[in-house]
Formats: sequence, C-alpha cells, structure tokens
Amino acid sequence: MRVPLSWLREYVDLPATETGRDVQAKLISAGLEVETVDHLGADLKGPLVVGQVLTIEELEGFKKPIRFCTVDVGQANGTGEPQEIVCGARNFAVGDKVVVVLPGATLPGGFSIAARKTYGKVSHGMICSGDELGMGDDGSHGIIVLPPETEAGRDAVELLELVDEVLDIAVTANRGDCLSIRGVARETAIAYGLPLRDPALLDVPGPNAYGYPVKIADPTGCDRFTARTVTGLSPEARSPIWLQRRLQKVGMRPISLAVDVTNYVMMELGQPLHAYDRSLVQGTIGVRRAGEGEKIVTLDGTERVLHAEDLVITDDRGPIGLAGVMGGANTEIADDANATTDVVIEAAHFDAVSIARTARRHKLSSEASRRFERGVDPQAAAAAAQRTVDLLVLLAGGTAEAGVTEISAPHAPRTITVPADHPDKVAGVPYGRETVVRRLQEVGCDVYGQDELLVTVPSWRPDLTDPNDLAEEVIRLEGYENLPATLPKPPSGRGLTPRQRLHRRVGRALAGAGYVEALSYPFLAEKVFDQLGLADDDPARRVVKLVNPLSDEEPALRTTLLPGLLGALRRNDGRGSHDLALYETGLVFLPRDDQRAAVRLPVDRRPSDEDLAALNAALPDQPRHVAVVLAGAREQAGWWGKGRPADWADAVEAARTVAREAGAELVVRKGQYGPWHPGRCAELVVDVDGTERVVGHAGELHPRVLKSLGLPARTCAMELDLDVLERVGDDTPRAPGISTFPVATQDVALVVDAFVPAAEVEAALRDGAGELLESIRLFDVYDNAEQLGEGRKSLAYALRFRAADRTLTVDEASAARDAAVALAGDRVGAVLRG
Repeated sequence: MRVPLSWLREYVDLPATETGRDVQAKLISAGLEVETVDHLGADLKGPLVVGQVLTIEELEGFKKPIRFCTVDVGQANGTGEPQEIVCGARNFAVGDKVVVVLPGATLPGGFSIAARKTYGKVSHGMICSGDELGMGDDGSHGIIVLPPETEAGRDAVELLELVDEVLDIAVTANRGDCLSIRGVARETAIAYGLPLRDPALLDVPGPNAYGYPVKIADPTGCDRFTARTVTGLSPEARSPIWLQRRLQKVGMRPISLAVDVTNYVMMELGQPLHAYDRSLVQGTIGVRRAGEGEKIVTLDGTERVLHAEDLVITDDRGPIGLAGVMGGANTEIADDANATTDVVIEAAHFDAVSIARTARRHKLSSEASRRFERGVDPQAAAAAAQRTVDLLVLLAGGTAEAGVTEISAPHAPRTITVPADHPDKVAGVPYGRETVVRRLQEVGCDVYGQDELLVTVPSWRPDLTDPNDLAEEVIRLEGYENLPATLPKPPSGRGLTPRQRLHRRVGRALAGAGYVEALSYPFLAEKVFDQLGLADDDPARRVVKLVNPLSDEEPALRTTLLPGLLGALRRNDGRGSHDLALYETGLVFLPRDDQRAAVRLPVDRRPSDEDLAALNAALPDQPRHVAVVLAGAREQAGWWGKGRPADWADAVEAARTVAREAGAELVVRKGQYGPWHPGRCAELVVDVDGTERVVGHAGELHPRVLKSLGLPARTCAMELDLDVLERVGDDTPRAPGISTFPVATQDVALVVDAFVPAAEVEAALRDGAGELLESIRLFDVYDNAEQLGEGRKSLAYALRFRAADRTLTVDEASAARDAAVALAGDRVGAVLRG
C-alpha cells in the first residue's frame, strides 16, 4: 500500500517538521512494515511552469516528425516573450495548455535543461511528458495537456504536486484495514497521540423504496449491498489534476472520471466500489452463485468460464461482474464520444474466503479482491457510496437521485471477554488495566468492566477474534522494543540429541564423500508419484494436504525426498552442470490412521505435558530421511587416467556410508521398487528386534522415470529412513584396535550361479572364517561363459586374518580360509575357481 504523506496529512495534523522517515519509524514501532519512503521530486528544480501553445511549425527533412513551437509562459521567463521550443510529440495543438521546463531547471534523474541548437533551431526549454517528470503511468504516453482554465505562467511543480513523500507499506494478511489511507491515518494518529479526522464520518441518507432494485440470493456470500444512482454526468468532465496525481502516487492509472472516483474512494476508505453504466444494466441487480460453466467477459477482455462457487453480480441477462474481483465488459463505463452519463454505484461487502478462492481460481488478483480477502469494514459501504456520489456531483455536474438501496443481513458486533491482566501475562510486562483499556479504545474498541473486560471489536478490525489478539494490540502499541529481552537458561549438561548428532555426522560424511547438500521445499504434486512409477496402493501415495498451500500445484507434504532432489538435479543439469552428486536430509510427512484436530496451546503459561502430547498426536508422523542422487561422472578424467561415470554401486556405497555413521549393520540385497531399475535396485535391510525391515533402496533409476522427469541418462539415487538406522545402531565411539602382530592375507575366487547376490556369498565367508577374520573385500567379478559355464560368475575376495595375541601360521590362515569356502559351498553352492 502506497501512502502519500500529503494525503495522510489531510486526516492527521502531523507536525510540519515531520518527514516521511519520521512517520516510517513511528509506524514500524507500531507494527506496520514500512519498506521504503520514496521522495518524489527530490532532485527536481524549477523553473517548471504552465505554458500555452501559440504556434506550431512543422519542420521538414528529418527522419521523424519535428515541430517548432512558440509557447506563452507568462512572466516565468522574465521577459513575457513567447518561448521557442523544439518538440517531437504530436498529441497537442495550438491553444493547448502544457507543462514547460525552462533553461536552468533540472528534471528527475539529474537531467539539466539548457538552451541548445537542434534540428536547425534553438530550443529554449522543453515541453514535458508525465514520464519525464516522474509522474508514473497516466495512460497517455505523451505530452501533458492541462485543462483549458489553467493559467499560463503558473508554477507547475505545485499544480502537479510533484514534490511529495510516499510510504510503501507491506500490509500483512491480517491487516486489511491498512489497505486504505483511512486505516494508515488511524495508525498514524495513534502513534503520534493525535486526533483522527475520519473520512468515513459522513451524513448518509437512510435506505428507501426508491433505490435501484437489488436482490441478494446468497446472503452468506454478500451480507451487505448499497446501491446509489447518479444521473446527468457531463460527458466532457475529466478527472481533475489533484485526483489523477493522488491515484498515480498510490500506483493506479487514471482512466475516466467515474472509474477514477471509485478507485479514489477505495484507496481512501478501503471499500472497493464498482460503477455500472445504468443504460447497459437490464433490470434488477442480483448477487448469487454462478452456474457451473456460465461465462462472463471481464473488464480485461478475457472470457472466463465460471465455477459453481464463484459469486457473481447479475442483471436480467446473466452475470455482469465477478463479485469483489472485477466487473464485466457488458456494463463498462465508456470514456469516448458515447461517454456514460448515468451510473449505478455498488458498494458491497462480500465473504473474504469466497473472494479469495475466486481470485485464485481465475488467476485474477485485483485491488478489490486484495482488500476483500483480507477483510473490509462492512459498516463503511454506505459512507463509501455517499463519498463517491458527492465527488461525481462535484466534479461531473451530476445529480444524485433520492433513491437509496441498502440490503444488509443483521450482525451483532463481535465481543470478546478478556481478563484485564491478560496482556501483562502474555508479554511479561505489568501494563496495568488503565493502559490496556486506553490502548484498546485507541484502536476503536468499546471496553467495559474492571478485572474482566468485555471488549466490543470495531467493524474495521475483523482480525480481532480472541483475547490473544487484543493482547497483541496492547503490546504492539506500547512498543515491541520495550519488551524485556531475556535469554532462556537451559539446564547444564544438555547438548544435541542423539538424533541431531547423527544428522550432523551423516551430513559431514556425505559431504566428505563428494556430495553437495541441496535443500528443497517439502511440498509436492501428487502426479509425481505417477512419474516415479509407484504402485497405486503404495503407502507413499498417502499424503497430508495443506489447507492453504503456497502453490495450488503442490498442495501435499512430501512422503519421500526424491522429488525435490531430482528436481534440483534436473535444474542444475539444464544449466550446464552435468556431473552432479547431491544429498538431502530432511523430514517426510506420513498421515496417521487416527488423525486428530490440533489443540490451541495457551500463551499465558507453559503448556503442560498433556497439552504437548495432544498437539503431537495431531501431527503426522515425521521421520527423518536421507537421500542422494547422482548423474554424470563420479570420477573425472585427466592426465592421471580415465574417469568413471556414476553408477548404482555409488548409490549403494552412499547407503553404507550413512549406516557406518549410525553404527548400524546394513544388509544389501537385490530388490525391486518404484522408480528404480528392476535389475539395478538394491534393497536396504536392517534387523529390528529380530525382524528384518526394509529401510530404503538404492541403485539406478528406471529409464521410464528418467524420461518422465527429464533427467540425465543413468541417473542413480538412494533413500534411507535415518530414524530407523539410529534406533538399531550404536553410535558409541570406539577406538580402532591396533595389533602388534602381522596380518595374513588369503585370496579366494568362488564360482556361483549368476543370480546369487555377492552379499550372501560374503556373509557365508564371514561366518565360516570365524574370529580370526579381520576384514573381507570383494575385488573382482568375472562372468566369462566359455570358461565358467552359462549362468555362472566368479567372485574374488581378499580375506585378512589376524590374531590379537600371536602371529598366525600359514596353516592357521589356510584352515580359516578353507572353513569359509566350505560354508559358502554349503549355503550358496560356491566352488573354488580353477
């Protein structure tokens, strides 16, 4: 919301010495986010005056039209003689009043004006456009043509209000009242302790039977509707300069008088309005829900197919406007030879949720919808309509008809009971009853009672719904900066939890292995499960959906880390980084079978263990997962030798790295699941209380998944449940055993069937070798059918034997090796090669 300081001063008598920066500091202290203060015309220096065009001579022989003009600028040039100026614009004629900048002046941007020779003539100044004066978009994109009655020689800086300060306020979703000059003026008056001249305090005639007929079919969607009629508007009437300038300063473009007046009142009072050409409205104006598939052409020229939940304004033909969002083209106010002379003014109050959904559904955010969806003062509708009528009568010579239509559903004002010391308990500051009552009265509340206050909330503050909201009002007006700063005192001896320590160790280990952390949003679209090839009954498809997602395209919370990581890999690959190894540790969200509604925690005391337990019971399960994705080269090629592409084994090794940090024993075996290639997928298993449990998968992704997600060929991935690894692991630090006795190494090559996993062979060798086995390593895989036979493969292992108390003999090492080979033969049918 842009708020000109000059407009603000109309309603609050600020000290003359107060600058925009001073007001910004006060409003920030009161809780408003004033982002910037724009100094309009700060680098503008005169003389800048009104001139009347006397003559225009067309100069020939140039690539573009050039005109040599003489302009009467009165006594502004010191001589009274006509000013000679060269100009290329063509939207003015002899007799027009224009804005002239004379030599010696400086325009915004540091552009100095001096007499200079151009196109064979000497130009003593310049005829100005709105852009050159920093006035913003006025819709004309040409020279400013002033009203004929403007006096030549008058100071144009004052006339066009070019020097001003504009506060740019980022209004939060709960403060719809501050999307108006009225609302910001009220906050300013409170901050300075000054009285407010409320622009909504107008004498408004009561409703009668002569007003324009209106019928509301949905009082839930529209609980108030005011209609006023003004006739006899002058077709030649245009918005005065002051009105145009105020609209430009708040960021709106002047269009026509009737439209400009409704926009002006909306910015002034915060009540959106709409003006209909009365001659184009057929019959009774109605408010109802749209029929499914109904169509309307809105003012932006777009035909829109309506939804059954859309609230629409209608006449006897059908929809003539999207309620609270945008009017229809079939009743548009004209601004040409057939200019509108009779208008019907609509000032209504619509349901905030309905308007917000309609604006999102049609991707049509307007100034009106921004206000309605944040909460508009329902009591301001009649005053806004009266203010609009008054301005149209004043500026366009119209006549206000006596008829007044006002339909409203009965609503009692909202009342809240709150202990007088409740703000004291929330803030930890002894404000006292007198301060609490005074601050609540300043924001417009009626307050009664002593120890227990009965507070009636003003109509312009729909965000005040419970005692904590009232406490917040007291705290912010007393100053957040006055709250004492106290640091919590945790009990000694408490550091990171085991879960946090494991999280950090895993991150360091993966970073040390060459992975880069990539954090992604925890939101996803359900269609990604189809792209990942998950079965229809896969538990990962059960998601928790957000009521108010950041994006309608991603309304669900993730049940797997892969979509976010693969999206990051795809973006980086598309930007030229083809050798990628990314990892992420984060929460996934799994719905409970007995999901409950969340409880509201108290703020005047520490929540009890029962309160916290009830809150946790309402949350979805949130286990922490770890995932990695790889693509391109895992080892770069260079003078040192050939590189190596990333493959499924790297993903499996990443899982082993994580398991080592958790102190868990991870079993890797052949598997098949969703996005992974069925022949290159490893199932990751741990033992949980004597029961095998699958905690993740690793390997190369399926080609169909790569094509669906736009990923590089042979992309690999791994995902593990980190919480389960922590539960089964033992992260107790252990010093490595250092022996003074030498190691005995025995190599063995075993031939097994091709379908036998290497992990099973390794497990048999480990069990058969006994306590003397220190380590085992697979160093070669050979599958030549001519030498080994069809469907057979050779696995070569290096076995390291060592005793803690003696040097092993060759016979002891050989006996241990033979025992290992024998057990492998019994379990998996392995035979020694050769």
